[in-house]
Amino acid sequence: MSLSNLSYNKNEINVINQHIMRTFTVLLFVIVCSLSLKAQEDLSKLFENVTPKNEKHQVIATFKSPQIVNGQSNETTHKHDLLFVVMHRFGDIAGSYGGMQTFYGLDNSSDILIGFDYGISDRWSFGLGRAKGAPNGTNTSQKQMFYLKTKYRLIKQTTDNRLPFSVTLFGNSVASGMDRLSLATSDADFQKFSDRMSFVIQAIITRKFSDNFSLALTPTYVLRNYVSFMDMNNIYSLGIGGRMKVSRRMALIADYFLTFRSQESKNYFLQQKGFRFYNPLGVGLEMETGGHVFNFIFTNSTAILENQFIPSTSSSWTKGGFRWGFSISRTFTVSK
Repeated sequence: MSLSNLSYNKNEINVINQHIMRTFTVLLFVIVCSLSLKAQEDLSKLFENVTPKNEKHQVIATFKSPQIVNGQSNETTHKHDLLFVVMHRFGDIAGSYGGMQTFYGLDNSSDILIGFDYGISDRWSFGLGRAKGAPNGTNTSQKQMFYLKTKYRLIKQTTDNRLPFSVTLFGNSVASGMDRLSLATSDADFQKFSDRMSFVIQAIITRKFSDNFSLALTPTYVLRNYVSFMDMNNIYSLGIGGRMKVSRRMALIADYFLTFRSQESKNYFLQQKGFRFYNPLGVGLEMETGGHVFNFIFTNSTAILENQFIPSTSSSWTKGGFRWGFSISRTFTVSK
């Protein structure tokens, strides 16, 4: 056997190994989702005595869409409904990269997402899609993000306050589809397929105080398999969001995420890179137009997915690093 044939066979083996790893990762995600659903169903049985089976006693429309601004709401897609979602983040409105030279950010797009959510039941929805990704070139260089996500409504608030709040569980799995970046200190210098993966687990605790005001609290865990030098694989965050109705079809929305990053990591990026991390803050106007929900927002986050905007927001409101953004969602009924 010649050396050239030996090299070719090794390349074949590497390709096969990559396909096996990808298949294994997908199967693992499906198994985890299934086990998670079973565990959630077991937990929900604990509340059977306090949760009325009559839907008339359950609070509905705490929020009008599955997303508040940057963060998730407690809402899931109804059974046999298909939700089509488009999200967009433009460039900086002001500061060094904004102003009239970029038409206040409209010439640029920091991130774009297109996705679908499907309601398996009125409690459980499943989604997939792709985001452009928003690498800042310092603590993250990853882009071309493909995602799978699931959301399950564990507890529903009741109108008689026997259950004064709702709890929804959310999780996603994201893989970067970009070419490997040959930079040893970056998070895109992938050595194996699993290095491309990141995950988010979130509990969304909400209460609808009145027809005009709802509030959400979202403790969050982000796991990134591969990170840049002195970054953190495991990051915890606490989000808070709200919706205040101002007219029949319009509401003000806002959310904020407090990210718990180690001081050692902060100091390294500041002293060695001159780079600061900021907490994501988003505010906006929600407009309901028949089957569409349109959100017009401002945020300092360049990224759309939790896997990026929680650990990697690097723009400051006070320095003009906020941007226009919008999301449009449309619901289609697949089956009666």
